[in-house]
Amino acid sequence: MKARLAILMCVASIAAPGLAVAHHSFAAEFDENQPVKLTGTVTKVEWTNPHIWFFIDVKSQDGTVANWGFEMGGPGQLLRAGWKRDTMKIGDVVTVEARRARDGTTHANAQNVVLNSTGQRLFAASSQGQ
Repeated sequence: MKARLAILMCVASIAAPGLAVAHHSFAAEFDENQPVKLTGTVTKVEWTNPHIWFFIDVKSQDGTVANWGFEMGGPGQLLRAGWKRDTMKIGDVVTVEARRARDGTTHANAQNVVLNSTGQRLFAASSQGQ
């Protein structure tokens, strides 16, 4: 029994660091003091664990286009918040309220998403405050 427990403890100590890296805290990656509100056309939606990501093309005033990636909650959280896998589709125009990535890239953590065609506002199950 003691040998099994020792083996289990060794395996857990080896696996735990990888698990900690796989799931980050909001504050480690995003800055709540850097809000962004962007409107663009959906180019990709990834329904995967642990977070759903979607990407939009945002056109700036000078005509250049930047592709922004937004992290949302996990599939279960979004389903409970009223999302379906086909709620947001490629080609949809959306407005996103989010918090920008600390590294200054075009990534952010979405708080709310508005489907511009219907005006429907959906909670993005953000990890902020968790």
